[in-house]
Amino acid sequence: MEAAPASGAAEVIPLRPTALPRPYIHPLLAATNGHAGHNPDDPAVRRYWSALVGPGAVADLLRLTATARRGGRLRQPLHLPSLLAEGLVHRDGEAIVVPQRIPTLDDGQQRRLHPSLRAEYRRRLGLWSPSS
Repeated sequence: MEAAPASGAAEVIPLRPTALPRPYIHPLLAATNGHAGHNPDDPAVRRYWSALVGPGAVADLLRLTATARRGGRLRQPLHLPSLLAEGLVHRDGEAIVVPQRIPTLDDGQQRRLHPSLRAEYRRRLGLWSPSS
């Protein structure tokens, strides 16, 4: 039987030799994308974008946006490929560029939402019609 570590002592867990820490990145805030889209703190970002790319990707997007506004750095997000594929962030050479406002869902993205969520989104944007 082994004794418990002393209180306050942190246990050091060695990384396996093949583990590589994710690199740090310095996201840049896009110059502007006008007034179109949602503010990052708008509940619509979490509700509708999470339905498309998942809550982890949305959390990464919000961290990227906050870090870019501060001019800081963070570890490369795990969901960066998803954010790039959806056009939520862009590459400019080695830099990751994040928008000041989160874009609205395009028609193709809206079609991927559950019908009730799609109707809710369209009503929110004022795009709803009885034939939608």
